[in-house]
Parts: sequence; C-alpha cells; structure tokens
Amino acid sequence: MVVGRPRPAVGEALRRCPACGGWEYGGAPDCARCRDLVDDIVEEGWREFVAGEFGAAGPEGERAIAEMVADEPDRHDWRVVDAALDRLTCAECGSRLGGGPVGCGPCDLAHGFRFSAVEIDRPGVPPGNEHAIRVNVAIVRRPYGISAPELLARRMLLPALLVGFLPTTEEAQRMGARAKKGATEEDWISLVGALVGDTEATLNG
Repeated sequence: MVVGRPRPAVGEALRRCPACGGWEYGGAPDCARCRDLVDDIVEEGWREFVAGEFGAAGPEGERAIAEMVADEPDRHDWRVVDAALDRLTCAECGSRLGGGPVGCGPCDLAHGFRFSAVEIDRPGVPPGNEHAIRVNVAIVRRPYGISAPELLARRMLLPALLVGFLPTTEEAQRMGARAKKGATEEDWISLVGALVGDTEATLNG
C-alpha cells in the first residue's frame, strides 16, 4: 500500500502510475496502487485530524472518534468523515459503513450524509474544485450503481482535479460528448494530460 504520501499540490505535474500506466489515482478502483493512493487522500485527512485534536489514539479510541464524527458530519472535513465511516461496520451488510451496495439501508443513509461534510477549496483553485474531488473520490471508492462510462470519466478526471483543475461548462460538455461516444481509457489519459498541459492532445475531435 502507498501510505503517507500527501495528495498532489496545486499545479503539480501529473505522474504516471508504474502499475497501470495511466495517471496516478486514475486507475482506481481496478489498479490496486491507484486505489491505495485514493484511499490515502482520505487517510491523510484522518491522520491530521486525530493528531491535531486528540494526539495518539489506539484502535478503540479511533473507533470512538469515528462514531462521534459520523454523528456530526457537517462539522468535519469530508476526508475526516469518509475515514470515520471506514472505521465503522454496517450492521446490515457487514461492509464499511456507507461503502456497501446500493439498497443497503444503513449504507445508503450514511453515504448520503457524507455529502454534508465540510469542503474547503485550496488556495489557487477554481471555486468548486474540492467538491469535485470529494464527489469523484466517493464514486471511485463506492462505484455501486454508477454506469461504466461515468465511472471511467470520474476516475480518469480525478488526477487533474487533484492538481487544481476544474472543467469549464464548455469543457464539461465536450467531455460528456466524448464519454457518450465511447471514449476509451487511453482517450481519457490523453484528454486529461491535455487539460493540465502534459500532452499535445486537444479537446477537439
């Protein structure tokens, strides 16, 4: 597992994943390395929160903290909320709370509440960038009920969002059209690279 790496900084260059060959983070959930990187976005927020508010906390202490956070998601950063839910078990399906299949009542409820968490844009990004990251991370980590074209688009766009990109309305429309035409993973790799200036590919065509 890739643990402890801070998430990409605003303006940082995209990196290729040595495991799947795409942009790092974009291979999740199928690429184990990218999946670990996405998970660590959430874990990084949890580590900072627990260390800053409580100091050292063992497994039982973290569970108690997770229960508290899950009861008041609107008071905490979205990464802290997601990590808290990861530490709780659904009594109905046995999955991480909020991570079970669509139709599991407790998971559906927790998954909905997670979106009331705090989202703060980083300096230098377009307004709404953090919300876009949070939505795409949630979908990549719980892809139940998401169509294959949408999941592909969401996961492939995540690397660009993490370095501060947010599509304009026109760009979003073009990407939507590409997705409907059956854009492949390689198409998306080129497209995302073009959006952040890493390749010569364009949005046209």
